[in-house]
Parts: sequence; structure tokens; C-alpha cells
Amino acid sequence: MPFPVPDALAHLAGEWRVERTVRDFAAGADGPVEGRFSGTTRFTPLTGAAARDGGLLHHESGTFTWRGTPRPAERTLRFLPGEPAGTVLVHFADGRFFHGLDLRTGRHTADHPCAADRYRGDFTVADADSWQTCWRVRGPAKDLLLTTDYARVR
Repeated sequence: MPFPVPDALAHLAGEWRVERTVRDFAAGADGPVEGRFSGTTRFTPLTGAAARDGGLLHHESGTFTWRGTPRPAERTLRFLPGEPAGTVLVHFADGRFFHGLDLRTGRHTADHPCAADRYRGDFTVADADSWQTCWRVRGPAKDLLLTTDYARVR
């Protein structure tokens, strides 16, 4: 049963342990190739000019292991206040819009077109300290399933 979140920014603030499985259905002739990411995500208040409307900087860092080779990996997103109150507009670090996020029912589905590929993300909040995203990516260039589990660091 999903856990309703009336204010996504307030809920996400802080540090989370991250475990992600990446399954590439197009990469292997004998079935999907699987990779893993393990690390942390920190949601911290935006600073400078970006902070004028509130919002959080999402910075993820850790190790991505693909075909047995571990590599450092990181990404940065901006989570900005949305309308209605309690929702979020997620942007890439360069300012491009990524997707909306509404966790008021504890669940949300987002779509993001990327060239000819389509990303569909399902977000589910389990409780105050854990949530999950499942991104299914399909198109001529990609056939992926990315499942990420987040656990709050106390």
C-alpha cells in the first residue's frame, strides 16, 4: 500500500542509500545484461540564484558495476516546487525539464521522451523511510529496466 506524501520536497530532504539494478534487454544475445549501482543520494537546499523559489539539489554518487567492471558514477538533478503545492518539477542539472512528480497519493507515473526513446517512471513510496522508482525505457536505441530502492539514512 502506498504511503501518501503531502509535500514531496519536505519528504525527500536529507540523505538516502541507493541500490539500483539496470537490466539491458538489448545488450545480450542470451538474455538481459544486468548492472548495479550502489551509493547515496543527497537532497540539499538549492543555493544562489536557483534558491529563490526553494527546491532541492539532488546529487547521487556511488559505484556502477557493468559487465563486472566497477566505475564511479554520479548525477545531479534539481527538484523545484510545482503546482499544486506539494508537487515537484524535476530538471536536469543544465536546466532542461525532466518530469513532474506528485507523491500525494504515494504513487506517481512520469513520462519523458528522449529523442526516439520513451522513458516511463513509476514512483512508489512504501513508508516514511523508503521509496522506489522503476524506469522502463523503450525505443529504437534502448530497451532497459532501471529499478532503484531508496532507504533514508538516519
